[in-house]
Amino acid sequence: MIDDDVTGKELDRITRAELRYLDEKNNEWVSKHLVMAGRLIDYDPELAYDHALAASRRGGRVAVVREAVGLTAYAAGEYADALREFRTHRRISGSNMHLPVIADCERGLGRSEKALETAHGEDAQTLDTAGKVEMAIVASGAQVDLGNLEAAVTELEIPQLDLNRAFSFSPRLFTAYANALEAVGRDQEALIWRDQITVAESALGVGEFEEPEIIDFGEDDEEPARKPRARDFVPAEPAPATDSEEAAAGDVVENGSVEDDKLESVVAGESADAEENPEIDEAEDFSAADVEFGDGASPEIDAEEER
Repeated sequence: MIDDDVTGKELDRITRAELRYLDEKNNEWVSKHLVMAGRLIDYDPELAYDHALAASRRGGRVAVVREAVGLTAYAAGEYADALREFRTHRRISGSNMHLPVIADCERGLGRSEKALETAHGEDAQTLDTAGKVEMAIVASGAQVDLGNLEAAVTELEIPQLDLNRAFSFSPRLFTAYANALEAVGRDQEALIWRDQITVAESALGVGEFEEPEIIDFGEDDEEPARKPRARDFVPAEPAPATDSEEAAAGDVVENGSVEDDKLESVVAGESADAEENPEIDEAEDFSAADVEFGDGASPEIDAEEER
């Protein structure tokens, strides 16, 4: 079953490029099953293997599909199937990148001599640094399978075994070397390497020092606060008046002069009435101090963030 959220577009760019030769329908089918295989390989390798097999039914001629089948079969302990798929991937792609896993599959099938033959072959010399380290670990394990404990130590004594330097492969290499030393009774040396495993993991941020993955399942309703800007404190300059506004202002001035004339006439009339009627009480005189304007509080600066 394919998860509802899987579209197939979750695959990396290189994988999608390899699948572009499939028609649209098969491309979508294969892509979705590859995504599911990748999701499940660490949690349910058997189910991941089933998804990879489903992908191979419609994309069996694509190297990346055969690679996925091999990796999931290996994780599920199906070493014969994994060996077949890795060999097919190697034939299609021409890559030796999975040669260490091929050798380990030979070990899983009880053919440790064949594993050593693969590990010591010419093709193994074409591996990158990480691949050579993995091959050394497999070869050491094969020597242990055959009872050659001293040879198992020797297989791991490669240039990448450096007590003072840590690489992504160093914790695994240090662990294998410490185990090999203990197997031959060199416990004090093994203790030094075991201590170095912790140092390497700390430096690389892996193992017990790996940062936990934090997943936010909710949406953050609060937006980050914005620092106040100068424009929040400086009053905006008035915009220049347009021609229409100036014309309107002129009308106000002209109308105002007429109203002033009318006001003068009214005031003159009231004065005359006041002289003719002295009985009228004088109006109360209100001083400015008797009028309260607001509560005297200064306006607050609104520093709320702009959305």
